Amino acid sequence: MVALGAAALAAGNVMADSSAGNACKGLPSHAQLKAELVKAVASEGSGLDFDMWGTIVNRDGVVCAVAFSGADRGAQWPGSRVISAQKANTANAFSLDGLALSTANLYSAVQGTSEVTPLGGSLHGLQFSNPVDPAVAYAGNPQNYGQANDPMVGKRPGGVNVFGGGLGLYKNGHIVGAVGVSGDTSCADHNIAWRVRNNLKLDQMKGVGGVSGDAKRPDNMLLDEYNGNHDGVTSGFEQPPCLNNEGGDPTTLPEVQL
Repeated sequence: MVALGAAALAAGNVMADSSAGNACKGLPSHAQLKAELVKAVASEGSGLDFDMWGTIVNRDGVVCAVAFSGADRGAQWPGSRVISAQKANTANAFSLDGLALSTANLYSAVQGTSEVTPLGGSLHGLQFSNPVDPAVAYAGNPQNYGQANDPMVGKRPGGVNVFGGGLGLYKNGHIVGAVGVSGDTSCADHNIAWRVRNNLKLDQMKGVGGVSGDAKRPDNMLLDEYNGNHDGVTSGFEQPPCLNNEGGDPTTLPEVQL
């Protein structure tokens, strides 16, 4: 009976892996994500110069790959593994074929009231709307975190995150999923995610609109001092400047494929 139970469990795992593979057909593998994440981290000049976690989800929010850029899973903030999945889920959940919203674009809209913004943000509370499923996010053996068999792969952790690092993935103008990156300042996270998407050739955004005002970078981060309205207030779709942001001008990021 024990042998039969073990065999049935193994068969179930094979079926689950197969299902995840079909759901992620045409999206980057773990090896591809890791390779491009390492390249993007190496080319980023702003932030804290930390290593990163990255997650790919499909259009249904199913995790297709989780990777890290460092020598081992302890080389980057442990908490950023789940945050990277949140960011991927958010960018996928709130982007469409016609309009791409990065997680950075959502920052101002979800803020509560303050002396600067007495009316608050029009989407305040969005960050609480799709909580992470801890049974998915923290399942399995931590030694497998960031590997091809990361326990989140094939599952939907959910979550909403509203600072830089999450971007929709586009093929021929159609959204097919998203990438989330975490482990540094939100500005560095956004820039690295942008380069990962560009390296993977999944920024084919012809006809896709955005809120950045730059058709060549439709879902780009808006920073008041660079490409915002220069009024000293985080408003509209802006997010605040980040620590050590020298060299982090988002207007210098690669243009998307049009």
